[in-house]
Amino acid sequence: MWKIEDAIDLYGIERWGNGYFSFNKNGNLIIKPTKKDAQIIDLKNVIEHLTTKKIKFPILFRFPQILEAQIKELNGAFANSISEFKYNSTYQSAFPMKVNQRREVIEEIVKSGKKFNLGLEVGTKAELLAALSFELSPEAALICNGFKDDEYLKLALNSVKLKNKVIIVIDEYSETKRLLELSKSLGVKPLIGIRVKLYSKGSGKWAESGGESSKFGLTTAEMLDCIKTITDYDMIEQVQMLHFHIGSQITEIRRIQKAVKEAARVYAKIRNMHINIKYFNIGGGLGIDYDGSKTSSDASANYTIQEYANNVVYSLKDVCDEEGVPHPVILSESGRALSAYHSLLVINIKGNKNGNNKKQIELKGNEPHIIKEFYDGLKEISIKNYVEYYHDAIQHREELLSLFNLGEIELEDKSKGEILFYQICEKAASFARENVNKSDDFEDLNKLLSKKYIGNFSIFQSIPDFWAIKQLFPIVPVSRANEKPAEYGTIVDITCDSDGEIDKFVDLKDVKEILELHELNNGSYYLAILMLGAYQDTIGDYHNLFGAANEAHIIVDDRGEWHIKQIVNGDRNCDVLGYVKYNSNSLLTTFESELVQAQRDNRLSKTDAEGILNTYKDAMNQYTYMDL
Repeated sequence: MWKIEDAIDLYGIERWGNGYFSFNKNGNLIIKPTKKDAQIIDLKNVIEHLTTKKIKFPILFRFPQILEAQIKELNGAFANSISEFKYNSTYQSAFPMKVNQRREVIEEIVKSGKKFNLGLEVGTKAELLAALSFELSPEAALICNGFKDDEYLKLALNSVKLKNKVIIVIDEYSETKRLLELSKSLGVKPLIGIRVKLYSKGSGKWAESGGESSKFGLTTAEMLDCIKTITDYDMIEQVQMLHFHIGSQITEIRRIQKAVKEAARVYAKIRNMHINIKYFNIGGGLGIDYDGSKTSSDASANYTIQEYANNVVYSLKDVCDEEGVPHPVILSESGRALSAYHSLLVINIKGNKNGNNKKQIELKGNEPHIIKEFYDGLKEISIKNYVEYYHDAIQHREELLSLFNLGEIELEDKSKGEILFYQICEKAASFARENVNKSDDFEDLNKLLSKKYIGNFSIFQSIPDFWAIKQLFPIVPVSRANEKPAEYGTIVDITCDSDGEIDKFVDLKDVKEILELHELNNGSYYLAILMLGAYQDTIGDYHNLFGAANEAHIIVDDRGEWHIKQIVNGDRNCDVLGYVKYNSNSLLTTFESELVQAQRDNRLSKTDAEGILNTYKDAMNQYTYMDL
């Protein structure tokens, strides 16, 4: 008997969900934005409500309270570590805007992080322009990273006059003198950070972004030259931050520990040069467990947030105490850990391909022998002989193709043989599941029988990291978790691209190539793609001119009632055309001219031309996705 607990285990939802997601007794996906059992959102109920409001799918759901919960968890973890190890300083964080630049997201993060002195980290002029619009707490840091031209430096220096803690980080040696000269000419003394290039590297997909060959950071020689130059300009007291970063989504805790120890030693030596660095910035890299395995696989992390904080605090304190230098303020730029959980995409499934033909085959008596072999095999296959009959069916299929290529059977016979073959395979697969037969033969058979579920969305727009780097994201049904899934499938999008297919799925012990799904019936079938809050919002592209999805921001109150905080409309066709430099008014004018010419040539009546023009105008303002 299938139970909800079976679905929770199958999809691993409580292993990777961090307490925010589960299924209820009705089989519906639920969200607990505050992790309190009294504050639960039934996503199916929200979907039904939005459907009545004519909000079209796909829909990106944001849960702002999850952002607040993650900020509390991260700061709470460091507070615990600081207390446990008697660390004589504090911790604060800065959210790196590159992880998610969306205004609504940053607003919520800034608001929720104010009491923790949460700041922002920027890497470009555009991000700095955006960051300056947010009111940070007086002790929050606004950190300026990235390669900087003079205009970036001027903007950052002028920002010093407006914000209390603007820290300009020197990421390459050539920035040093330019920063100091501009500071002198503008009469501004900024707080300065130095990004050091460590030998230590991270782990996982982004391991190469750290280490001695990393893109950013100063070598030891460059750092010493930088310090000398700053001293010559009589601004050494402005150097208040040591910064390093060993990569995003670090999967192994020992890599973090090693990097912190190396950087701590650098910090201590600089302090012993009578340079009063205040901030020890460990950068980003705090990993998220996307697959629930708690391992060092690329889609996981073999540590918790608390273990991360413990390792950072203990390792730093140990070196500082050994070197006899003050404990610095620990600052981190953990963007993925704060934002990943807060959003998910719901797609509606419009149908499937590769569905096994259920047609009943009746023999007329004059079929070739190979068709009779298939027919007899289908009638006689059982749980006792299914392995033998499955292998026979494979041989018969090869013979079928050979006979067809030799011209000895007709298309109708080929069709009958194919249908019977797949029906034998379905029975064999069913018996294998009943016998818990997990041999390679039957794993391959499940792939062969899997269906392609057609989702109304674009992988390139909504989950670009899957396409680009095969980043795994959890995918679960929105409802029917109380029913045992009877199908296997992959998920294809509606772009005209063969890469638009999700064919890798999270699993506890491996990466699955097919996902357990339900048979489609006459009702709607929705799937949720979760943990999309980091990077996916702004690196998606407009392949086939599919645009940003509609958004619904949902919160839950103390009584457990959910509310729509905000609806953000997705892109229309005219919007995405504008992104690639088409002017919708010019297009309309050109199209009207073609219709007028068609009427002059007597190819269209006036009534037909008006109808076509109205259809064109309507399409220009429609959502870019299918109206299902």
